[in-house]
Amino acid sequence: MTGTFQEKVAVLHGVTYAYNSHPVLENVDLTVHAGDFAAVIGPNGGGKTTLVKLLLGLLKPQRGTVALFEAPPGKTAHRVGYVPQDAHINRFFPLTVLEMTLMGRLGPGRLFRGYSARDVKAAEEALDRMEMLPYRRARLDELSGGQRQRVFIARALASEPDALFLDEPASGVDSAGQKDLYSHLKELNDRMTILVVTHDLLVLATYVKSVVCVNRSVIHHGAPEVTHDMLRLGYQCPVELLAHGHLPHRVLPLHGEKDRG
Repeated sequence: MTGTFQEKVAVLHGVTYAYNSHPVLENVDLTVHAGDFAAVIGPNGGGKTTLVKLLLGLLKPQRGTVALFEAPPGKTAHRVGYVPQDAHINRFFPLTVLEMTLMGRLGPGRLFRGYSARDVKAAEEALDRMEMLPYRRARLDELSGGQRQRVFIARALASEPDALFLDEPASGVDSAGQKDLYSHLKELNDRMTILVVTHDLLVLATYVKSVVCVNRSVIHHGAPEVTHDMLRLGYQCPVELLAHGHLPHRVLPLHGEKDRG
């Protein structure tokens, strides 16, 4: 549970952000603790990607403060591996799996320098974590959608981060590939904090530890379930969802059921 965690990985306090004077997030408070596996859910255009970019320092809030590992994001963003929503465009680059993963070792001043033996070792270890090391010499366009996403995650892991932020990593991946992808993320959560933007509410029951609902405002619930308040904020319509694992159970409340947590 989130309450047992100690280190604060990411904190937003009173954050407001607008695109061209159009409010996207207003007066948002959020704390993500070390060891969490948080799913960020909400409607399209609700501000999920904006939230992640604010945490990484890629965007600056008009009001409020953002801290990443208890410091300004510009000083600590290197501690986070990031898989953006549009990572799939790289599938058309004429690169091998290993070459793509090595790009995760690039940093300020590294663009025109060669890779060291340590860089190659880190990239191969990241590929091995994602069970993609046997494909290291394959081209990206030879892989399935799920395999490519695992390579993009390996690229983020190659920087040896303390946290991993992913924006819709299962987009365009078939159901078997999605299950495999989230299983790998769950294993990685033993070593690092994970924040993932997703539209797949079924992952809540099996993989994540907390839920962040974003729709201009933010509600964070420290359990893998969607509360009544989240439904009202993000979806405007009560829904019931049954998740099937070892035992079927609800992750969304019934119509009219009050939030118990």
